[in-house]
Amino acid sequence: MQPTAQELARTYSDRVYLDPWEKVLDYRRVREYSAEHPNAGRVRVGNTLDLPSSRVRGWINESIPDPVRGINTAIEYGWVEPDPEGDIAASLVELLAHVLSGGSISEKFFVPAVAPGKRIKIKEIRQAFENVGVKTVTRHEKSKSRSTEVVPANDGSVLGRCLVTMGLPNGEKTRLDRLPPAVWDVPLNVRRSFAQIYLRHRGLDHKQKATTQVQVKRPTSFIEDLWKLLDDVCDGKVTSSGERITISADAARELQID
Repeated sequence: MQPTAQELARTYSDRVYLDPWEKVLDYRRVREYSAEHPNAGRVRVGNTLDLPSSRVRGWINESIPDPVRGINTAIEYGWVEPDPEGDIAASLVELLAHVLSGGSISEKFFVPAVAPGKRIKIKEIRQAFENVGVKTVTRHEKSKSRSTEVVPANDGSVLGRCLVTMGLPNGEKTRLDRLPPAVWDVPLNVRRSFAQIYLRHRGLDHKQKATTQVQVKRPTSFIEDLWKLLDDVCDGKVTSSGERITISADAARELQID
């Protein structure tokens, strides 16, 4: 299950390596060789491993490439190749739902942010981040032109990159043409939680009836995926027409859409 170390590495850009994962592998080779030959200098290590000595020098002297640092951080949190049946995978998928339906991942820095709404309060969003091990801060609370958002207080870029490997875009979300594939990797109860969170962020609030609808301005393939998910996780009727998905009163009650 995503994120894997390889795909996480490939969210980084590099001026030398076309594939940043190759940089990770070279770094590991250098570190392993140096551990086995502690007296070897950069020239010997570089010649032996067919790498420029200028590159080897930094790695011998404890310089860590960004993708390696990111992978190490993600491993510490348990985000790399999480057990689909486990708590970390469930928490990551639920956070995916919050970011997909009520937030974004910044295009340049990969930091996720989620805004509260009528049904989703700041406390719940904070908890979603804390469930994957990350504390949060709020921003724009006093702004009249920007929505209040909850963002990670630490390691936000690594977390955002992990969410990108799981299927979210960094930057504009409207180009997303499928639900994040990770949603289909987890058990039914987690898929149901994903659906609940999505609808609580995006479902239209009909005061006089329990039926709810969600307007989805996305490619047809995304709308079809979302309909399939909603139809999969509840027995009540869910219908799709154009850019609008309608969740019957029975289905809304099943999903506890307040």
